[in-house]
Amino acid sequence: MKTGEAVASTERYNRKKEEIVAAATAILNRDGARGMTLADVAASVGLITTSVTYYFKKKEDLAVACFLRAIERFDALIAAASAPSDPRERVRVLLESYFALDRRIREGEEPPIAVFSDVRSLNEPYLSQVNEPYGKLFRKARGLLQSPNMEWMDRRIATARTHMLLEQLYWSVAWLPRFEIEDYPRILERMYDILSNGLSKHDAAWAPRILPGIDPEPTDAQSALRETFLMSATRLINQRGYRGASVERISEQLNVTKGSFYHHNDAKDDLVVTCFERSFEIMRRAQSMAMLEPGTWWDKLSAAAATLAEYQLSERGPLLRTSALSALPEQIRNDMVESSNRVSGRFAGMISDGIAEGTIRAVDPFIAAQMLNATLNASSAIATMLPLTQDGDGAELYAKPILMGIFTR
Repeated sequence: MKTGEAVASTERYNRKKEEIVAAATAILNRDGARGMTLADVAASVGLITTSVTYYFKKKEDLAVACFLRAIERFDALIAAASAPSDPRERVRVLLESYFALDRRIREGEEPPIAVFSDVRSLNEPYLSQVNEPYGKLFRKARGLLQSPNMEWMDRRIATARTHMLLEQLYWSVAWLPRFEIEDYPRILERMYDILSNGLSKHDAAWAPRILPGIDPEPTDAQSALRETFLMSATRLINQRGYRGASVERISEQLNVTKGSFYHHNDAKDDLVVTCFERSFEIMRRAQSMAMLEPGTWWDKLSAAAATLAEYQLSERGPLLRTSALSALPEQIRNDMVESSNRVSGRFAGMISDGIAEGTIRAVDPFIAAQMLNATLNASSAIATMLPLTQDGDGAELYAKPILMGIFTR
């Protein structure tokens, strides 16, 4: 084969490979890593399944390629944001770069980017193939917040705030499509304002009340057993993703047989839905209890946010990560998204009342509520991100920076 022919062949191979990764990413985002099939990917690019295996032997290899491409693209965003010397400007550049990327994706100029929520459903050795480069990406992102002028932001604080910052980008795919692309500059400014300055007035103090008993106590042995099932399933889904939390794994973690599992649950989907409903109910209870508290709407909002962040570390926690929504069957996903939106709507109402009262800054209530939800979602992984946590860490490391600003000491 001539050199020119070899180059052309390699170029064709790489173009087709990129086409397959782009198609697979869209399916992965819709169905999750375990729900994606080589047959579906092949059909979407006009190939037969065996042709796709010429490029990727297994669907896990293809899923890894999708995640690694997403890491490469986020790495480019972080590299661009690393240029300024001031952490505040770095955050602004990161948002600008991300919004520019999302604009290109929505306009069809670039392929979609894989969401990371379903990485945990991968088994080894595939999980490590993604986790190791993602760890390097996260450390680069953490460097955006660090500066000689901010020596108070130690590694622990920087880790939590970086986690919160990245979660804002990941969760934005759930709500940014509600807006026109032409509105992106305005939305960017509002997001940056909230990240940089929080929701509090300048004279606001950070002394949130942690509300007791936001989850209902079991009333009998049967309800106690049900609660045990839900807590264990929630933890496993958070660890392994929706599709990675098999009935076998749930039963093993509970130390029961599969028969016992099905005695208490008609199907796995029913259990997952109940886990989501339990988490949303706990969030609603925290909101309702906070609204009945004395004080200003700033006091009420900070109490609800701090209480929920602390719940993630409790023996009854954590809450189910809303990122698990992406891999649910479509009808179930739509129902759960509606429940999640109602929770966000209540936060937006509390923020609006605080703005009218004058105790919360004039921010966009909808965007602020979505960002608060994203932060609480991130805090569910606090024990994994920051071992040796203790009482007060959830509120201090997650609720405080979103309500007071990520550059607030």
